[in-house]
Amino acid sequence: MKTTTNLQRRKLLKYAALGIAGAVTSPASAKPGGFVRVNAPSAGFYPDVEIDLIQNTAEAAIFPGETTRIWKITGKVIKGPSGVLDNNEGTYLAPTLRFKKGQKVRLTLNNNLPAQSILHWHGLHVPANMDGNPMYAINQGETYVYEFEILNRAGTYFYHAHTHSVTARQVYSGLAGLLIVSDDQEQALNLPSGDLDVPLVIQDRSFDDQNQLLYSAHMMQRMQGFLGDRIMVNGRPDYVLPVATRAYRLRLVNGSNSRIYKLAWDDDTPLTVIGVDGGLLEKPEQHAYVMLAPGERLEVWMDFSKRAPGAELSLRSLKFDIAAHGGMGMMGMGMMRGGMMAVSSLPSGSDYPLLKIRVAKKEQGHNILPEVLTPITALQVKHAENAANPRTIALSMQHMSALLNGRSYKMNDIQPDEIIPVNSLQLIEFDNGFDGGMQGMMMSMPHPMHVHGEQFQIVKREVNLRFNDSRASVASGFIQSGWKDTVLVMPGEKVTILKPFNDFKGLFMYHCHNLEHEDLGMMRDFLIK
Repeated sequence: MKTTTNLQRRKLLKYAALGIAGAVTSPASAKPGGFVRVNAPSAGFYPDVEIDLIQNTAEAAIFPGETTRIWKITGKVIKGPSGVLDNNEGTYLAPTLRFKKGQKVRLTLNNNLPAQSILHWHGLHVPANMDGNPMYAINQGETYVYEFEILNRAGTYFYHAHTHSVTARQVYSGLAGLLIVSDDQEQALNLPSGDLDVPLVIQDRSFDDQNQLLYSAHMMQRMQGFLGDRIMVNGRPDYVLPVATRAYRLRLVNGSNSRIYKLAWDDDTPLTVIGVDGGLLEKPEQHAYVMLAPGERLEVWMDFSKRAPGAELSLRSLKFDIAAHGGMGMMGMGMMRGGMMAVSSLPSGSDYPLLKIRVAKKEQGHNILPEVLTPITALQVKHAENAANPRTIALSMQHMSALLNGRSYKMNDIQPDEIIPVNSLQLIEFDNGFDGGMQGMMMSMPHPMHVHGEQFQIVKREVNLRFNDSRASVASGFIQSGWKDTVLVMPGEKVTILKPFNDFKGLFMYHCHNLEHEDLGMMRDFLIK
């Protein structure tokens, strides 16, 4: 049996020295099933739901012919209703988990992969040592026990591998899934439920002629972000969703490594948006199109009651331009030839279908969209501890590096401007060249910025006049309202957010959710103390 390595123990002790509550785990102990616990369940924690998650190499029949080798998470309910888990059998997707606000949850991660791994609960407000920081990565044969209460409001959340420098490859191989939270307020709205509530995880993948996943880690591909040749929805190619003549709640999740989508219905029906990363909006919003970056989620109401059986409708990603003045944009990089990098047959910013919806049957039912969804208290800049002095985080890519304030990721490297008082509200600016940070041939690329822990609100978006033309094709697709945990910052933009840091001390990461950028080092830690 393997035990925790000395390196891991030293790593934990370093962070314990920074004052992180709960960072030092219990001694490794044997667990039934042959795994070794890196930390043991808490004696005083009484879960309402308990699930074992096992990471294994596996195979899935994605296409006719050869099965595809994947990394698969499989779950088993130890305590709680069976409906809390769907293993998404036959796909590479991790289990879909369904919890209720207020539930106490114990999730035991058993790593049976030939690599270190750890899972991050993207968007959840949990203690630092339950958040999936890379420093907690466990070896093959080891177990990590997560215990936390579901504090989040109802919404569509996400979980995925967060292992240092290999997050992109591990997520691409299958270590990512959905986590859906409900609460009493949401359920009182009588929104579409059951078969009418449909999660749709959108990802791009490439396969060889033997149906095996292809992934390029070439430096230029890493600088751009990996782009696959096929769109997969819920782990399936050429996805068709059969619907009845009813109203549906569609939960759209961008689970891609780096691809950004400009979502629109192909018949120009407006997208009726009812929710974003952190749950329902105050009221529905209609948009001709909506931008969806890696890590972001979107909830859409769609009423098919006036469509005839047999009718079809497609959700597409429309053409957009994210090349920027003064640098090499993503479209330009996608067109590079000469063998320097793999070129996707679906260049970023091109027009292509994502999924097809087919009206399969006529059915009567409740199809009324509430005019008001849920109250949201707007955060006020004047209440921020640093209202007069925002924390500015400059985003840059240069010399084959992806940097935040000129820094690359290192463990145990907290700087003075990354220390934040607990139970404070912080004003934070993500500057992607707005203040002249992109000069010469530095790459001008969009960055979906994710902050771990509690959700935030967007205060404003500002754009440098030099970038107005390149931004015009996406400008109407940003949703400013509601609670967010990931925000797309375009070249030449500065996005200002208000972020609470309540309840929990310790390390909480902030990083680009282009996973190749994250692996290149575009990731840092805040120390909350």
